[in-house]
Amino acid sequence: MRLPAEWEHQSGIQLTWPHKDTEWYMLESVIECYVRVADAILRFEPLMIVCRDRMEAEADIRRAEAALGISLDMDRIMFIESPLNDTWARDHGGISVYGDGGEKYLYDFVFNGWGLKFASNLDNQITRNIFTQGAFNDDVIGVDMRPYVLEGGSIDSDGCGTLLTTSECLCSLNRNEYLTKEEIEQELKGAFGLDRILWLDHGSVTGDDTDSHVDILARFCSPDTIAYSQCTDPDSPDYDSLAAMEKQLRGFRTKDGKPYRLVPLPLPEPMFLDGYRLPASYANFLIVNGGVIVPGAMQESDETARTRLQEVFPDREVVVVDCRPLLSGHGSLHCITMQFPEGYLRTSR
Repeated sequence: MRLPAEWEHQSGIQLTWPHKDTEWYMLESVIECYVRVADAILRFEPLMIVCRDRMEAEADIRRAEAALGISLDMDRIMFIESPLNDTWARDHGGISVYGDGGEKYLYDFVFNGWGLKFASNLDNQITRNIFTQGAFNDDVIGVDMRPYVLEGGSIDSDGCGTLLTTSECLCSLNRNEYLTKEEIEQELKGAFGLDRILWLDHGSVTGDDTDSHVDILARFCSPDTIAYSQCTDPDSPDYDSLAAMEKQLRGFRTKDGKPYRLVPLPLPEPMFLDGYRLPASYANFLIVNGGVIVPGAMQESDETARTRLQEVFPDREVVVVDCRPLLSGHGSLHCITMQFPEGYLRTSR
């Protein structure tokens, strides 16, 4: 088995659409943000929108388009209906894995609301629901139910047998506490055909309630390059943990024994909602065909992050999308999306 890297060619991106019963504080602003994100994705590849009601979602899109002055290419969107609790596609979405002969598998791990923090009974069924409705091509070999808890935002692959993850999340209570770290590692290696796992034992961003998902901390940009969240303010509550993470990243080596090229991404200036600090992170970027979409905080640091990622991805267009409304739900751009590699997603219905 092989877990592809995000920069490999994709057939499309999944968004799971918000509605009034989802856990969003500023629903109108959030929906407008989803439309901005959808518009950016559609510049590069098709989109699948999972929603509880297609007519409701399309009405949301029309209102947001009018407010924003943009128009989505609806011919490149596939709508699939499914009951849902919330909209974090990265964590309830299926994970695509290739077999030795290029066979296409779709893993469906248990999603339990980030360690039983939130309701997830409907979200845990989304991948099976959309598969049975024909969201995927006929040569995708079913939905492989995996018996342990794993969220897509907690892992990052270089496509070559190395996985980057955090011990705080994967070894946390209420996920797989019946397994030791060594047993979790063996499960991951078996499922994804891994040669090795790089465990980050440090790193956190205040406001995050995922128990330190790796996709807000450090991301593979190539087999020898890792972009990561860097804190340079000693007075920040995140300074010590991110400094310790940075030190650990410097100690990691590629398969051929060389240090990784490390690309620091600044943390945005603190943002708050009702007195609570929000978990803004430029590491929550999304790689798409020919592009990289960066969650913007509408601060000067946006351009610093964009420039550094443009240097890492010279053959892709790096664009910034205002994702501040997503922070009200304690997540951001990468968290609301899930990519499917080439040949997986049915692009028309």
